[in-house]
Amino acid sequence: MMNKTVGFIGGGRITRIFLESFKRSGINLNSIVVSDSNPDVLKRLTEEFPEVTAIQNGNRQAIEKDIVFIALHPPVLAGTLEELKMDVPPNSVIVSLAPKLTISRLSELSNGAAKVVRMIPNAPSVIGKGFNPVTYSAGVSEADKKVLDVLFTALGEYRIVPEKNLEAYAVLTAMGPTYLWFQLYELKEIVKDFGLSNEEAEEGIKSMMLGAIATMFEAGLSSEKVIDLIPSKPLADQEEVIKSIYREKLNAIYQKIKP
Repeated sequence: MMNKTVGFIGGGRITRIFLESFKRSGINLNSIVVSDSNPDVLKRLTEEFPEVTAIQNGNRQAIEKDIVFIALHPPVLAGTLEELKMDVPPNSVIVSLAPKLTISRLSELSNGAAKVVRMIPNAPSVIGKGFNPVTYSAGVSEADKKVLDVLFTALGEYRIVPEKNLEAYAVLTAMGPTYLWFQLYELKEIVKDFGLSNEEAEEGIKSMMLGAIATMFEAGLSSEKVIDLIPSKPLADQEEVIKSIYREKLNAIYQKIKP
């Protein structure tokens, strides 16, 4: 058992992802408290993770733990920390999972908390395949980092990055799967209509994607030469439209979430 207590403020998707990953990795924590205002959210959590103590509006119980994950959107996060600032223990490690709010701002909202971590998590962490960029404040000790390493490694790969890059990673790695998943699920259904079984479609998509990514980064070819490897391009007449949508939508979200 890891002799650390953990609190989650917010019991939504990312908290479920973390708890599932910890369970799959066999991490046995001393205590886990999850606080949320929605009783239905907490009921679902305790059904999936009976080892969790779920407390409606239990932010003060969660903030007292050794490691506290704040799984809230930036405006709600700021207000919540402001309310709890006098309850933050000096040795607690505060881990924000949101963009926009900087370490200095999080520390200010937490009554000068010295141990602040920012992480941009992503959904594949649910199976330990995440890519989760991390920034530590100067007050996070090497001993703290060793404990966090166990938890973060359970989620997949994590990379220490400059804080100024976190919002770009939010657009790339955190939201990135949403740009692709709906297309891949649609492709799967289309080729099933053409006669492939579900298993054959899934195998083909997985192999195709892994090969495409490997070719992109390992072939030593320019982007133009990689794209030219396949002469038939059924979506070629829509490529500029699609790229324009990417630029418009992603630039807008980046402007919204950057500090």
